[in-house]
This record gives sequence, structure tokens and C-alpha cells, in this order.
Amino acid sequence: MKGIELTPEHPIERVAELGEAAEAAGFDTAFASSHYNNRDPFFALDRIATRTDSIRLGPGVANPYETHPVTLASRVATLDEVSGGRAVFGIGAGDASTLSNLGYDRDRPLRRVLEAFTVARKLWAGERVSHEGTFTATDAGLNYEVRGASTTRDDGRAPGSDAGDGVPVYVGAQGPHMIRMSAKHADGVLLNAAHPDDFAWAADRVEEGLSDRPGSGGEFDFAAFASLSVAEDGDAAREAARPPVAFIVSGAAPPVLDRHGIDAERARAIGDRIEAGEFSAAFEAVTPEMTEAFCVAGTPETVASRVGRILEYADSFVAGSPLGPDLEEAIGLAGVAIDRGSRA
Repeated sequence: MKGIELTPEHPIERVAELGEAAEAAGFDTAFASSHYNNRDPFFALDRIATRTDSIRLGPGVANPYETHPVTLASRVATLDEVSGGRAVFGIGAGDASTLSNLGYDRDRPLRRVLEAFTVARKLWAGERVSHEGTFTATDAGLNYEVRGASTTRDDGRAPGSDAGDGVPVYVGAQGPHMIRMSAKHADGVLLNAAHPDDFAWAADRVEEGLSDRPGSGGEFDFAAFASLSVAEDGDAAREAARPPVAFIVSGAAPPVLDRHGIDAERARAIGDRIEAGEFSAAFEAVTPEMTEAFCVAGTPETVASRVGRILEYADSFVAGSPLGPDLEEAIGLAGVAIDRGSRA
């Protein structure tokens, strides 16, 4: 996968234009980031579908709390239909602080994510589903046929659920348990990290999950979903990285902060400012060490080198926001840098 994240903080038509530019730059998958305070990702993905021919499309990533998993499965199936079979189901537990703003308790996230995409696969296969677990569904079904799926496989997954055939499931993950679960049950993992040390650590977790993967589980894609900011002016690229790095730092687990020598109190203070809506202060508090740990940022040469180091462990790469200070230019620069890094 050579993927890119497009954020619907911009008007939908502009996101669609960026999707068209991404396909022209050689990206094969586009994820629309999924946060309630941005525009709806599925509207954005639909518009991208109308302006592109081959790029795969999916939420990056949807969570099964603010949208019922059955409804979410139907939205992904609809996207697959309108895009001519190009949907990818990006699913994760969601941002805890954002969900708390909506009154959701993000309880049992691993189980919720696993149950959500397991039920989705059954629905896509044409089954009616009754489920009692982290959510409830009673005799739920889709009253339309999902492309490429009609019966359930021996392992309980829909035909075509392997990457490249049907609707692949990619799980957004950071922690060890979610990574292992992804490798055991999903088609891929979107590891939200940007430093080679994090991917070296995660590669071992992936191998642990793959050791328990059913023989009929199909191929697995270990994808780096890395915040990336690229520009010919490296300082400008790093400055543009402040907002996403602030959000990443505020949600990073203590072991991750320790791995990069980042003070937990400073990270917590950034999170407090974000939760209070003091975004400018939160962004200003981002240090160069935080940017180095949590974003692939700099000139095209710097970015290509970092991508190459990450791909020593990961199978593929997704360029996450902010992309760069100039989006149109950054899409082209990122595409070239990823290609160079892949050949390193």
C-alpha cells in the first residue's frame, strides 16, 4: 500500500480535488480521517470516488462507539458500491478524549473493534446477525447485496475479505494487544507511529499475532500510518507538524513517551490544553523532540530517509496529516519521497 490520509477539515470539494491529486501522484489508497468535529468522511470519500478511477477509499479510522457497528458496516458497504469495489474498512477504538466529549465511555476497546468488524464481515456475506457483546444487534441484516460476497467462509469471514479481494479490514492500533489482535484477525494494521524504534517494537507484536493467525486468514499488511510533513523548506515542514504532534503526544501511552524520552507531565499539559480548547497554547508547547518522535517531518530527502528506515519493519506506508504547509505541493513531494524510501 502507498496510502495517504486526507482530512475533511477542508470543504468537501477541496478534499475531492486532493484525492484526485493523490491518485495522480501514485497513491493507491486514500483514508478520510474520522472525527465528529470535521466534515463527514463518507461524504468526502464519495466525492473522491466520483473524481478518481482506481484509488481505494476508506475511513481512517472510524470507531464503533459513536456509530453503531451495524450502521458502520452498511456505510462501508455503500461506499464499496458507489466506488465500484474500492472500499477499505479502516476501524479503530477512536480517540478517548474526543469520545468523552460526546459522553461515550470507550470501554473494552479491543473487544469492541474485533466484534464490530467480525459482525461487518457476516453482514457483507449476506447473513442476518444477532449479537450480544460490547454492543447488541438482533436479527440485523443488509437488504442489499454487497459486492463480491454471498456466503461465509469456514473461518467466519466473508469471501473476499482478504486484502485485494472484497472489502479489506485495517485496524488502527498503537498498543500491543490491538496490534496482536489485528495480526490474528484483520487484513492489515494501521500502526499510528512515526519513529523507526516504534515500528521495530511493533514488528515483534505483529509476529506474535501472526503466529496465532488461522491458516485461511490470508495475507496481512503491516502498514505504517505516520504523521508526515514535507516541504522544500524543512523548518516550514516541522512548523506545520505542530498541531498533529500535539494531539498525538497528548494521547500517547506512557511506555511510548518513555521510549522517546518525553516528559509525561509535559505531554499531559498539552492534553489538558487541547481538552480546554486552548489549541494555540497546546501547539506552541510541542518541542523538537516531540516532532522527531511523532512525525516524519522535513525536506523530501529527510522524509525519504525516514520512510526507508520505517519500511525496514513495515510492509507499506500511509502518509498521515498534516502532509505539509502547502497541501497540493506536499502530496506530490510525499509521493516521490515514499517511492524513494521504498527503494532504499
